[in-house]
Amino acid sequence: MSQQKQSGNIVAIIMMVLLFGMISFVTNLAAPMGVVLKNQFGVSNAMGMLGNMANFIAYAVMGIPGGLLLQRMGYKKTALIAIAIGFVGVFIQFLSGHASDTSAFGIYLLGAFVAGFSMTLLNTVVNPMLNTLGGGGNKGNQLIQIGGSFNSVMATFTPAFVGILIGEASKARITDVFPVMYIAMGVFALVFFVLWAVSIPEPHAERSSESLGNLMSGAVKFRHFILGAIAIFVYVGVEVGTPGTMILWLSDASASTVGATTAGFVAGFYWFLMLIGRLCGVSIASKVSSKTMLTVASGVGLILVTLAIFLPTTKLVSFPAFDTDSLSFILAQVPVNAVFLVLIGLCTSIMWGGIYNLAVEGLGKYLAAASGIFMVLVCGGGILPWVQAKMADLAGYIPSYWVIFAGLAYLLYYALIGSKNVNKDIPVD
Repeated sequence: MSQQKQSGNIVAIIMMVLLFGMISFVTNLAAPMGVVLKNQFGVSNAMGMLGNMANFIAYAVMGIPGGLLLQRMGYKKTALIAIAIGFVGVFIQFLSGHASDTSAFGIYLLGAFVAGFSMTLLNTVVNPMLNTLGGGGNKGNQLIQIGGSFNSVMATFTPAFVGILIGEASKARITDVFPVMYIAMGVFALVFFVLWAVSIPEPHAERSSESLGNLMSGAVKFRHFILGAIAIFVYVGVEVGTPGTMILWLSDASASTVGATTAGFVAGFYWFLMLIGRLCGVSIASKVSSKTMLTVASGVGLILVTLAIFLPTTKLVSFPAFDTDSLSFILAQVPVNAVFLVLIGLCTSIMWGGIYNLAVEGLGKYLAAASGIFMVLVCGGGILPWVQAKMADLAGYIPSYWVIFAGLAYLLYYALIGSKNVNKDIPVD
């Protein structure tokens, strides 16, 4: 019986790791899809980023209800609901490829919004599920790190794969990306039926005697938490907007000669550096404070984005890419600005943990409610990139990175000043 239970746990662990990857796979599909939407429907950069915005706005709508659903239904049932919703969301996006031009855009946005619901629920489930399946402690944390690494691998793969499928950006259509949607729906279906059949332990969340409303009201009394919640909003926007607008820029024939395929590989390298940064962050987090890590990361990020803004786009450097004609890897010529933007991935890779730790320090019983508020403010990953894309329409791609500069400047302020707990007199027991 014990051996059967262990086998079931191994299968469940594999499924949770796959879901970790699917969160990234579906989320990071939205930004390169902006290239498809922009060219198929002849819309602006801001309109092209609406799919990404719809995906992240779901966090604002579903963040707190998702936590309540988790408490009522439990982790396994919530995961199954999230997977089913994810399948429906991707299927709706697939249907948009068969719809008329007058309705396809709206159908795709609806699918992106529904998929965002799924990503919100999955984000509340996969971490504690992996921790429990690993038995907690170091083993549980190790499984979470494995899941996070696979998440980053999929983030690297998605824009590069979509870039290959798109080929020439000016001819891109939703139907070109169908293979990605087939993969997503197939994985969702597989994980659903396997997870349904496997018996797994159920994490037990601690219940507070106080209402969620009271706990949330208590959390927002802390200045460093409010500023930290804003920092999460800004951080996710910076993380998504930096490569998202870069794909639009490098794929735009009027602004760059790079092309959609190379643009996808450049953006994919950004997410690859986030993977490297996270792995390095794990090794140094026990030795360096969250404040120091966030200060250095945001400060270096400011330097990189400044160089990207002010250096001429005519300066080209070699960058690894894939040639669809010869079906081989090549060294493509890309603007040096793009290289500095890619390097920002090393900075953003370690920011989430630092911001979270600084924002919830000293919150005591308000911690769970604070985490729910954080999940809502992940919607910054949709709003800030849309603002940047709108600025790109008005002022140009490179000037739009002043939005990223402002975001990194705020994160530096939070690390140095805003993260200080000035409300230590508030009872937290």
